[in-house]
Amino acid sequence: MADAPAPPAARDQAERLRTADQLGLQLVRFLRLSHHAKQHIMAGAKPAIERSNYALLATLVKLGPLRATALADALRSDPSTVSRQVSALVGQGLVRREPDPEDGRACVLAPTDEGSEVFRANHEHRTRLLAELLDGWSTTDQQALVRLLTRLNTEFENHQGEPA
Repeated sequence: MADAPAPPAARDQAERLRTADQLGLQLVRFLRLSHHAKQHIMAGAKPAIERSNYALLATLVKLGPLRATALADALRSDPSTVSRQVSALVGQGLVRREPDPEDGRACVLAPTDEGSEVFRANHEHRTRLLAELLDGWSTTDQQALVRLLTRLNTEFENHQGEPA
C-alpha cells in the first residue's frame, strides 16, 4: 500500500521549514561576507573608524545626546560594552560628556564636531560603495531589497531576543 500524501498543513509546514533553512544559510553567508565588506569599507574611509564605534557614533549623531543607558538600549547592547566604546570615543575626541539638562548629576553623551564629521565621511564612503555594489540592480529590485530587509530587521527587533 502506497503512503498517503501528507495533508496540506503538513506540506505547508515542511515548505516553511525548507524556506527558513534556505534563509538561514543565506543569512550566515551574508553575515560572513558583510563582515569582510565592513572591514574593507571602514579601512577605505578617511578617517577610518572601528565598526562597533561607527554604530555608536551614528546613533548619537542621528538621535542627539543620550545617557549611556539609553544609548545601550538603542543599540541593543550591553551597557558595560557601550561604556568601554564611549570611553574610547571620548579619548579620540569624537564624543563628549555633557551634564544632563534634566538632571545635572548625570551626563549625556554627544558627538563632537569632529565626531559628526568622522561619521559623515564614513557614512558617505559606505553609501557610495553600496551604490556601486548595486549598480547592476534595477531600481525596483534595490527598493524591494530595502523594503524586505527593513521588514526582516523589524521582525528580529520585535522578537525581543527569543531564539530565531
